Amino acid sequence: MAGGKGGGLGGRGNKSGSSRKGAMKGSGGQRSKGLEGKGPTPKATERAKHPAAKRAVAATRRTQGTTGGRGTSRPKVPYKANRQISELIAGRNSVVEALRAQIPATTLYIAALIDIDDRVRESITLATQRGLPVLEVTRQEVDRLTDGAIHQGVALQIPQYDYAHPDDLLRLAEDASETPLIAALDGVTDPRNLGAVIRSAAAFGAHGVVIPERRSAGMTAGAWKTSAGAAARIPVAQAGNLTRTLESYQKQGLVVVGLAAGGTMDLAELEAGTDPLVLVIGSEGKGLSRLVQQTCDLTVRIPIAAATESLNAGVAAAIALYEVAQRRQRAGRL
Repeated sequence: MAGGKGGGLGGRGNKSGSSRKGAMKGSGGQRSKGLEGKGPTPKATERAKHPAAKRAVAATRRTQGTTGGRGTSRPKVPYKANRQISELIAGRNSVVEALRAQIPATTLYIAALIDIDDRVRESITLATQRGLPVLEVTRQEVDRLTDGAIHQGVALQIPQYDYAHPDDLLRLAEDASETPLIAALDGVTDPRNLGAVIRSAAAFGAHGVVIPERRSAGMTAGAWKTSAGAAARIPVAQAGNLTRTLESYQKQGLVVVGLAAGGTMDLAELEAGTDPLVLVIGSEGKGLSRLVQQTCDLTVRIPIAAATESLNAGVAAAIALYEVAQRRQRAGRL
């Protein structure tokens, strides 16, 4: 029968069988407590599931660098230049030239079943003479290692460059009892120009080269090759902020001189060349950046024919370093 023992919606509590709604006898007023006020409504950012709260949490994580789940600190990801891993040189000509230039290397990879020509034979001979591992791998493995570059079955792995600290260059000069001479590059992004500056710095008695971490060429295979071995004899330092590094050098007694087309004097008039010196070279197109130029104690120009708009960084550095070396030699400072 439809009602059964319980009498419809009331269940066991309504012995009279009445269908009347409301608080039942003996409830102790529990229903009335449920109607009490719960206070003001929380702000949207305080309600975990509200979109505004989720946006606030995401913004906090971006600012503080926290992980998503546990709230533990996560260090900021350094700039890519600081995370440079080993580089692979691909192609028969590139590999054999790198080995001839004594570029530091860790492993030579040769794809199995390739045609062996004179370049491959010489690469294997040079690697073996240097005690480098020569590994025969599948062509697919070389494809993977070189990320699809044209490799002709040959690849050479070179290690990450171990950059010096800018202050290390001053210690080198101090240990040699010499007047510091440092070349700094501002916005030079061509590795060949970096290699050329390193070569000139080594030739004219500089104690090292400073490059910024950002927007700058690094010590790649191209820079090693252009340096013609000089990169093994002179250190390259990386500066997190070039302007602050130059200011630090100034505090330690160095004169910061920038090469600029609109310099206040000709290079030949630079009497400060015999002082502890930082020579700053900018990019061919943009020259020195505004902040770097403002930081310089002096700016000098290299007189050139009107038909030539500018010199590239490698050539400009060579001319300026030569002039400084000649002035120091005359003054007996070398």
